[in-house]
Amino acid sequence: MTEINKEQRGFSVELVSKKHLARLSADGSVLVEGTLGELQHASFVEPEILEVKGTCGVVRLNLRFNEIKNPIGKIGGEKP
Repeated sequence: MTEINKEQRGFSVELVSKKHLARLSADGSVLVEGTLGELQHASFVEPEILEVKGTCGVVRLNLRFNEIKNPIGKIGGEKP
């Protein structure tokens, strides 16, 4: 596994079954696609870990809240 320094951000994807994995490709770049199922929660579970949990899996991102560029209520930079 690649070592991550404090300037880099890590992630993990955990699926309850490989049947929820739609595509995994590694042709120079890597693409992981699947379904998390219905959203159960999305929150910061630690000061620097954003967790998005669904009925079929979990995505965790090493991310600080202040690194999120769009304020709450704005999607894609559009005004609500």
